[in-house]
Amino acid sequence: MDVEIVGKFLSTLPEDDDHPYRTGPWRPQTTEWDADDLTAVAGEIPHDLDGIYLRNTENPLHPALKTYHPFDGDGMLHVVGFRDGKAFYRNRFVRTEGFLAENEAGEPLWPGLAEAVQLAKREDGWGARTRMKDASSTDVIVHRGIALTSFYQCGDLYRLDPYSASTLGKETWNGRFPTDWGVSAHPKVDGKTGELLFFNYSKQEPYMRYGVVDDSDELVHYTDIPLPGPRLPHDMAFTENYVILNDFPLFWDPRLLEHDVHLPRFYPDIPSRFAVLPRRGTTGDIRWFEADPTFVLHFVNAYEDGDEIVLDGFFEGDPQPLDTGGTKWDKLFRFLALDRLQARLHRWRFNLVTGAVKEEQLSESITEFGTINPGYAARDYRYTYAATGRPGWFLFDGLVKHDLLTGTQEGISFGDGVYGSETAMAPRVGATGEDDGYLVTLTTDMNTDASYCVVFDAARIADGPVCKLQLPERISSGTHSTWAPGDQLRRWHTAESAASGVGL
Repeated sequence: MDVEIVGKFLSTLPEDDDHPYRTGPWRPQTTEWDADDLTAVAGEIPHDLDGIYLRNTENPLHPALKTYHPFDGDGMLHVVGFRDGKAFYRNRFVRTEGFLAENEAGEPLWPGLAEAVQLAKREDGWGARTRMKDASSTDVIVHRGIALTSFYQCGDLYRLDPYSASTLGKETWNGRFPTDWGVSAHPKVDGKTGELLFFNYSKQEPYMRYGVVDDSDELVHYTDIPLPGPRLPHDMAFTENYVILNDFPLFWDPRLLEHDVHLPRFYPDIPSRFAVLPRRGTTGDIRWFEADPTFVLHFVNAYEDGDEIVLDGFFEGDPQPLDTGGTKWDKLFRFLALDRLQARLHRWRFNLVTGAVKEEQLSESITEFGTINPGYAARDYRYTYAATGRPGWFLFDGLVKHDLLTGTQEGISFGDGVYGSETAMAPRVGATGEDDGYLVTLTTDMNTDASYCVVFDAARIADGPVCKLQLPERISSGTHSTWAPGDQLRRWHTAESAASGVGL
């Protein structure tokens, strides 16, 4: 492995830090690396694995103003590229305006999710809640060959080179980016049309909007989705002809919001509502469907089945877990543990003719952060690859393959003290089936004080890793990821781009 340090930042976190999401598996990094010819400590890199795995995550350099929430950390993009049986690694901080301002000040300037907005040291800021740092640390997608990172509660999208992970600046959509509302955590890219679909939300009416960006990077559609009041939608889904948005009964307490206090509450007597509208539809085209009250952090896929829209996601059986004691950390972060939320794979069917809604639980297992073969987005599909969580913690300790046709599942544990990231499905070159490919993730191994890129055969995950590649240092536990196949990347098959991490 050929390794080079290309950047190092000063951290002002306390040396005796005791925060569970800034220590242990969540210990942040301060170093940016370039590593070529990654060493396989087990197995061999498949020659038919061709493309880039990208993972974004929270990686704080500074303490919170008062109470740190793990979603507050600065964005850091990790890149592992595969080509011709070799692999390279890059990691870079996302150079957001907030990151640069705090780095220059050497201290935190904006409050996080668990803090009052009144603590802000500056009057500007981002987010639907307002006066937050735009960390761009939530998700990463690839549109038109450029990686885009996003923020949990609406903000700018940042453009990054998918080879080098270098920040290229804010996305502008040729001057039409909605800077007043930003873009929420999980915009979607339709690989067939090249369109990017997104929504955003605000404390101002109409409280939600939805837009479409075409394959020429033009904002070609933007419409209001009126809601009864401020809401906290996190994800969306799409089919070939429709988009599905949501209004869940977990939102800021309206009485407290009048006093600029942002405390989410779950209202179990209010139904969940789903908005179904054509992908270029307007406000008047919205069809609302009511379902059992819950909150869904992430959807998996949606498709059309005759007169019905089929939507799969993770239904939370207990979106607001009770405080059952324990440490202050147990109390504060009980909303992050998958077992406390009782997150299970679920299916909704919306009949566009009769207006009927049918629901069913697809698995008894507690899982979340599901991914699919990207070629099956908006299509009838069979497999979902999801994460299992360490009880009581926001840590992914294993991987489950849900078979939606048979109702069975296959799983694997990463092992004691080993935690993974969201797993991306990478179809092998020339793939002929839905699970004909590889599952790629990054792990944080507390036993060896090291991190690895681990690759599984998607058809046989119980067999264990196909290969395990060592990274230059132990990285922080992380969340969202994506896979960008080589044939969809600009100049991927030229030596000066992929091999060196220099690209666009």
